[in-house]
Amino acid sequence: MRRKGKMNSLQGCCPDRENSIHLCNPHLEKMKEDILYHFALGTGTHDFPALFGDVKFVCVGGSPSRMKAFIAYIAEELGLGSSGGDYPNICAGTDRYAMYKVGPVLSVSHGMGIPSISIMLHELIKLLYHAKCSNITIIRIGTSGGIGLEPGSVVITRQSVDATFKPQFEQVVLGKTIIRSTNLDEELAKELLQCSKEINQFNTVIGNTMCTLDFYEGQGRLDGAICLYNEEEKLQYLKEAYDSGVRNIEMESSVFAAMCNLSGVRAAVVCVTLLNRLEGDQISSSHDILVEYQQRPQKLVGYFIKKSLGKV
Repeated sequence: MRRKGKMNSLQGCCPDRENSIHLCNPHLEKMKEDILYHFALGTGTHDFPALFGDVKFVCVGGSPSRMKAFIAYIAEELGLGSSGGDYPNICAGTDRYAMYKVGPVLSVSHGMGIPSISIMLHELIKLLYHAKCSNITIIRIGTSGGIGLEPGSVVITRQSVDATFKPQFEQVVLGKTIIRSTNLDEELAKELLQCSKEINQFNTVIGNTMCTLDFYEGQGRLDGAICLYNEEEKLQYLKEAYDSGVRNIEMESSVFAAMCNLSGVRAAVVCVTLLNRLEGDQISSSHDILVEYQQRPQKLVGYFIKKSLGKV
């Protein structure tokens, strides 16, 4: 019987958060070429420093269309593009992910759930390393279910916790379970909260984010194809989550935090809540309202980028 490992998130790695990306993989140095298969990019076919060397901010989110909308928004905000301008998909050679760039900002889709964002992050981190990028900030922008918050509230994640409210990510490697830290950059979270106060357009809080393995049973929903618990048990669980500091639920933050920690990257998660899970399970707001909600993380992160570049 295999024993669970208790390896922490930085074992074997010594990331320097002040400078370049740190790769926790000595085998990459022996490779003549690194093919980023899911991006349709490679060091033998693309000049990574020329293409991406000036990147300072990376924003990732689930939907390709949302990330294309974000790059158009930030281009206009930074004065680097015109309204209605076209931004080509750098990963056009694949349908797995989409990637867009304008100035120092890279916008990348990651799909839905831990496996999808994990694959994307492995290749994104290598891309930034090969491009010799430094002083990078990576922010996940997305949607979530809120707990005890009005719909439309924005949550900046303090810690990502698992479904038992522990701030950790379990990764099985070679049959052994490795525990990795899911803390996020505290100062960055405070900077983002201050930006929201300056915008003063929507409620924003710092809180823990529960990262689950699925959308239905893992999040205590009553409306999935399978549900073997009752409403009272569901509400008890969500109230326990709230009491532990959880303010929203999504499906990517734990591995995002763990991998950014290992790579020495300053990172944050900024998600809007589409509903209050203490009041229901289904998202019933109108299309127009949901579109406006989904723009809130973009507005906050866009303002943060402008402020960081001295353009506010």
